[in-house]
Amino acid sequence: VVDCMKRVATGGEPYFVPKKTEDGECDEDDGYVMTYIHDATTGESKFLVMDAKSPELSVVAAIRPPRRVPYGFHGLYVSKKQLSSVF
Repeated sequence: VVDCMKRVATGGEPYFVPKKTEDGECDEDDGYVMTYIHDATTGESKFLVMDAKSPELSVVAAIRPPRRVPYGFHGLYVSKKQLSSVF
């Protein structure tokens, strides 16, 4: 991604996390897209949470970790139910 300030940001692997509902049902795009980005100009990393239903993927939260997240970092969302079925 190159913005109008000529900064270059690279994104990590995006991951979809569904919103929880009481009945467990939801639209296929009802949730969040989460990813890390790294701005090569400033050296800053951010963890982004975006609204998956938004056509522009509106940012819901942007969190700055205390250190740079390396390229190639992979993440995986596992629900409590999925985790408890393994352990």
